[in-house]
Amino acid sequence: MFGKKPVLDGGTDLPVLLPAAQRLAATAEKERAAGFPLPRLRARHGLWLVAILLLSAGIAEAQSGTPEKQSAFAALINWVPVMLEGFVFNIAISFLAMAIGTGTGAVLGLMQISLLPPVRGGSWFVTQFFRNAPWLVLLFFCMFLLPFEFDLGIVVIPFPDWVKATIGLALPVMANVSEIVRGAVKSLPSGQWEAAESLAFTRRQTLWEIILPQCVKRMLPPWMNLYAILTMATVLASIVGVSEMMTQTGRALAAENRPELLIPFYSFVLICFFAYCYPIAVATRRLERRYQVKL
Repeated sequence: MFGKKPVLDGGTDLPVLLPAAQRLAATAEKERAAGFPLPRLRARHGLWLVAILLLSAGIAEAQSGTPEKQSAFAALINWVPVMLEGFVFNIAISFLAMAIGTGTGAVLGLMQISLLPPVRGGSWFVTQFFRNAPWLVLLFFCMFLLPFEFDLGIVVIPFPDWVKATIGLALPVMANVSEIVRGAVKSLPSGQWEAAESLAFTRRQTLWEIILPQCVKRMLPPWMNLYAILTMATVLASIVGVSEMMTQTGRALAAENRPELLIPFYSFVLICFFAYCYPIAVATRRLERRYQVKL
């Protein structure tokens, strides 16, 4: 009556659940291996963009009508250095916004797991506010609310538009990084905290020496994905007058005053962003497969 409990097949007391559990585990494994079920960006899509560029340039060449006009290819090549200069500005803004957003977002995410209710509640409110606010609205707020210069009495420090745009883009990044940090910490088993507490670790020691080192691998793929999204969102800075790639492309089209060049020029913009963001997407998928949580 009080003898050893027999172990059933599969090592569980409820063998009737085994087929369903095995099916769920197999399905999850297939989904992790396949990735997101929707079609993903691949290298051949970049070739399609190049084909669209060449086709649109050929059509623009046919629409020009007069041989006196410069060919579409020649016009594009003439403006490529200017457009690439703007693209470098896009990358610089993305780097700065990501650095600012990551630093402040990490602190905000750690505040979300604080034991103090006011700290936890306040950080949660800030995170949700900026996470659910439109990026363009935040950009306009920073452009019109922040001053153009700071007068310190002795010296006047200018505050250019691109700095305001960087801050405006860093705010939603901060909120998303905060959620990434909070989610990574919460995803670890509670036994990690209990084991550290049994070894007389303080909460700070547990967080910095045990929890956060394990969270880095879990945070890296979504962090890289967020950076790719931020890079593509830097074109919003053109609306507020920052001289990035879209602004430079618009100026080039205005100078040429040829409607048939619209598609070739913007196709080149698409190719530049694809060539920069696609390797990030590939690296993100590889890291997701490498650091996936085994069930």
